Parts: sequence; structure tokens; C-alpha cells
Amino acid sequence: MEQKITIANIFDAKREQKKIAAVSCYDCTTARLVAKAGADLILVGDSAAQVILGYDSTLPITMDFLVALTSGVRRGAPEVCLAADMPFLSYHTGVHEAVKNAGRFFVESGAEIVKIEAAAADLNIIKAISDAGMAVMAHIGIRPQSVAQLGRLKAEGTTAETAIELITLARQMVDAGAKMLLLEGVAAEVAKIITEHSAVPVIGCGSGAYCDGQILIIADILGLTAGPRPKFAKSFGDLSKSTVDAVGKYVTEVRDGTLADDEHSYHLKSGQQEQLTQMLENL
Repeated sequence: MEQKITIANIFDAKREQKKIAAVSCYDCTTARLVAKAGADLILVGDSAAQVILGYDSTLPITMDFLVALTSGVRRGAPEVCLAADMPFLSYHTGVHEAVKNAGRFFVESGAEIVKIEAAAADLNIIKAISDAGMAVMAHIGIRPQSVAQLGRLKAEGTTAETAIELITLARQMVDAGAKMLLLEGVAAEVAKIITEHSAVPVIGCGSGAYCDGQILIIADILGLTAGPRPKFAKSFGDLSKSTVDAVGKYVTEVRDGTLADDEHSYHLKSGQQEQLTQMLENL
């Protein structure tokens, strides 16, 4: 097994100005391939609600489901730094519940950091989880879990006033104990300022090239996403077409009877056919 990538290695990358490659994925098989491709960090995101379960937002996904997914990803990629998403309502109902739920990812799934979509009102949650000995990634900018409150999601920090708010919030998150920041949909100029002044690694998602690293969802990377996508969701392949082609060939072979040929079937051991025939006659 390759050398384990830890949070300390992610900090080293920031200090050495080496870009950090992060990917959101949700299962053992895919995680194994993502690790083999050289990713530094995997996030098991609540976006699984949309990618895996087909919901139109991240809100319906549960703690139990994300804990199970994170465990699978850990088994598939034991050498990669692993982050887990705190789902909607897993940290909104009080400090005790937030710390307890965060702990499940570390104890049950082997995660090394939990991600929280954080506003100023959540600073006490960030501090409590950090004080309990767990690493926290504070997610600011576009926060998909707030869609029920905002009605829609849009780029953040695009005016001077909102830029100052984000820069201040980022500093507050680090002061509260956040060991990493994730900036989603933040104006590139603002993300640059936050990254340059942050003592912790900053991962960008649609926030320009100046962040310490970047993250995208695996379905977008592979070209598997159907329908409209965010501006930043760049694809590096077209597995949607190749998947349809491959499954189509399988369907054809099933229907024309060529799939289960001798090469792909098991058979009786040598000399057993005659014995089986005799045994059948005696039934």
C-alpha cells in the first residue's frame, strides 16, 4: 500500500505550494480508482443525495446513509485523506448532537475530517467539534443546504460588501478551529485573498485558480451528469456514452443468447456427466 496521506500532508502541500487534488465520490469501487489516479483527498459529500439517490437537493440524505457510504470509500481508498459531509440537520439542533454525529464519522467510518456548511451562527459548532479532538472543514460561499431558506443558489462574494463578509467569515472559521476551508462559488478575487491570508489549506469549488486545491464531483469529472450543471463542473471524459454503449452490447448478447457461452460458464468436472446421468436415471 502506498504511503497514507494525512491532514499533515495536506498542510505540507499548502506550505510547499503544491496544488491539492480532491474528488467527491461515494462508493468503494470508485474510490479505489480515484486513489489510483493520484487524488490527495476524497470527500464523501451530501451531493450523494442527488448523484446516487436522485433527489433535487442535498437535504434528504441521512447520517446513517452517509456513514455507510464513507465506510465503503475508506475501504476502497485506505491511503487517501478522507473527509465526510455533515448532512442537513446533523449539526443544526445543538452542540451535543453535532459533536456526537461528527464522532460517528471518525469512529464508524474512518474519516479524518468532517465538513460543515457553516455560517457565522455555526462558529460554536466548529469550535465544539474541534475542541472534541476532531478536524473540521468549514464550507462557506454557496451552501447547498441553505436552498430551502434562500430559494436558489448563486455565486458569493461578487460585491465589495459581500466579499468583506466572506473574508471575515473565513478568518472566524479558522479562529474557531477549522483545519481546512472549502470555498464554493466564491468570486476568484475573493478566494485569492482568503487563500493568501489563511493558515489552513483552502479547497476551491468554482472559486478560481488561486485556492490551494480544487474539488469536483466524480459524476461531473467522468461526464456522467445529466441535465444542467454548474458553470464550474468541468468534465474530463464521456463515460455516459461509453456506459450506454457497453450496457447496450450486454443487452444484445443476453437477447441473442451469446453471453453465456462456454468461456463464461461453469461445467461439470471431467467424467462427471456420465455419473450424473446414471444418478438421474435412479431418481
